[in-house]
Amino acid sequence: MTVKPLGERLLIKPIKEEKKTEGGIVLPDTAKEKPQKAEVIAIGDKVEDLDIQVGDKVIFAKYAGTEIKIDDEDYIIIEVNDILAKVTE
Repeated sequence: MTVKPLGERLLIKPIKEEKKTEGGIVLPDTAKEKPQKAEVIAIGDKVEDLDIQVGDKVIFAKYAGTEIKIDDEDYIIIEVNDILAKVTE
């Protein structure tokens, strides 16, 4: 299935990072905060003057967007204004 965001929206895929305690115990998903870092999967057709391309990593607002599931993968459709920063590694 292909999803193309409309207007000034982006389709992003949250990046899940494995968290460990100091003792080396891996924390389950229920004990962790929601990720705020994601990869851009698709860009809406009305997104202008934005220095973000498909494949870029971004940081987004904590409770922004609408979560969806496609082929057992979690994605978020988010407004462009909810993108806080672009991550370069």
